[in-house]
Amino acid sequence: MSEALVASQAAGTGTPVPAASGARQFWRRLRAQRAALVAAVVVALLVLVALAAPLLTALEGQDPTTYHPSLIDSARGGVPVGSLGGISSDHWLGVEPQTGRDLFARLVYGARVSLGVALAATLVQVLIAVVVGIAAALGNRWVDQLLSRATDIIVAMPLMIMSLALLAIVPSGFPRPVLVALVIGLIAWGSPAKIVRAQTLTLKQLDYVSAARLSGWGTWRIARRELLPGLAAPVITYSALLVPQNITVEAALSFLGVGVKPPTPSWGQMLTAADVWYQAAPQYLLLPAGALLVTVLALTVLGDGVRTALDPRAASRLRVGTGRKREARAAAGAGTPVKAAAGSLEKAAAGSLAKADAGPPAKADAGTPAKADAGAPVKADAAAPAKKETKA
Repeated sequence: MSEALVASQAAGTGTPVPAASGARQFWRRLRAQRAALVAAVVVALLVLVALAAPLLTALEGQDPTTYHPSLIDSARGGVPVGSLGGISSDHWLGVEPQTGRDLFARLVYGARVSLGVALAATLVQVLIAVVVGIAAALGNRWVDQLLSRATDIIVAMPLMIMSLALLAIVPSGFPRPVLVALVIGLIAWGSPAKIVRAQTLTLKQLDYVSAARLSGWGTWRIARRELLPGLAAPVITYSALLVPQNITVEAALSFLGVGVKPPTPSWGQMLTAADVWYQAAPQYLLLPAGALLVTVLALTVLGDGVRTALDPRAASRLRVGTGRKREARAAAGAGTPVKAAAGSLEKAAAGSLAKADAGPPAKADAGTPAKADAGAPVKADAAAPAKKETKA
């Protein structure tokens, strides 16, 4: 059985469809959503900034860890010298209060940490979820029960409390960004595992999986060759929605002081000390908060667009920029002929019913009832008077 035929039968089309056409169809559906395209451009720019952080800071001539005590006013409590938080040609976004570290350099390096931790945590979650979900769906009853109950326990665990506890007991010498990614990934894999298990149970009932089983294929070969391609769409969709959630968790952990430690920059860590400087240096609070807001919003919109492109039967939850007016006009244009045809059918049906009502009942009224009325009653009336006259 060819992989193209397998893909087509999984989709229910019945004809072989090459994988390239599926990719083109996905790209065409994604391009139809303007909000998803804008979000994709924003995410691409953020990733580019994170990857080019050393080049950008070298272009500015600064780095994220160097202190500049001459650029802060110690008499005023460490407020940056100059207007707008010390913005100048040497410091494009100003300097950090109390330390004088360059704010632009810390912001772009913080993007590397926040995005890197979120992507690594998502990768760990997805790997564990796929393995556990497939093993639970393909295993016997005891394996399914054991893995399902373990997944329920993981889902019931409070993520923030467990993360705080684990991060507090790990030695400080362990690389903190790696530790945060591992902790988030090892605690938050329960929900995607449930999705993978449910989808695998659905796929294993299809004909091509049964055919592979009858051909003598082993369980893990069936999982690798038959089930994983069918699981790609829901796994990719859920992964796209996990990334912004993990960015928020990393920022919250760093804000609470148990995540990424100084001097390594992180957006959540920058917000930890920014709450007392929002009046003297508002950009120290607004810049990392705005970066988090834009990143999470863009990833969320992109994840919803990917979900809609992979499953066109599911309507988008975010209707911004999805062409509602164009869809309404198309629906109205397609509805007019249907309404006209429906009107013609209704008129034809009404005519048929009218003919049916005017047929057999009319014949009955002119036939048997009339004969009865003109027959027996009239005969009786004519016979009785004649009999009386003869007797007289």
